[in-house]
Amino acid sequence: MATQICPNCNKDSFTCYILEEDDKFTTWLCHSCSFKAFEDESLERICLNCKTKTEIQFNVLDKKYWWCNNCMKYELIKEK
Repeated sequence: MATQICPNCNKDSFTCYILEEDDKFTTWLCHSCSFKAFEDESLERICLNCKTKTEIQFNVLDKKYWWCNNCMKYELIKEK
């Protein structure tokens, strides 16, 4: 599987794993800094920065982020 640039350490060592077939979340793990995030497969949108449908929602601890795996934009979702 191809690696991505980690939104935490900016190294090309971020990859995803599907732990169970029926799992709603995909696990992302950086092999350099051990950053771990969970992707909600049902939430994807067009990135406002690069205009491609490659922005996904991550859950990291108790916070949510949008991350574009095309342009590498990483943005905290602010609670309303």
